[in-house]
Amino acid sequence: MARLVVAERAQANLRAMIRTHSLPESTRERVRMAIAPLAEFPQLGPRLQGRWDQFRFVLGPWPWMLVIYRWDEATDTVIVITIQDARSSLAATSGR
Repeated sequence: MARLVVAERAQANLRAMIRTHSLPESTRERVRMAIAPLAEFPQLGPRLQGRWDQFRFVLGPWPWMLVIYRWDEATDTVIVITIQDARSSLAATSGR
């Protein structure tokens, strides 16, 4: 089973979304539940393209929430890099 790490940047992204999107108190727990399967299935999410091609993503508790991660196979560690709003033109899936 892979070790699951949430980078400080992803934690900051989530804190900002909670504030700016008026998300409920249960948001952190919901995100934890959404990423928990990555410990057992680190290649679960589809691979991104372009400048994000080293990363994969899964959806968070809402279909617009992207949880971007990378699996380091050598250390068997899943690192959540960032959490983004897929509706943004700057989101990883926008092709930029």
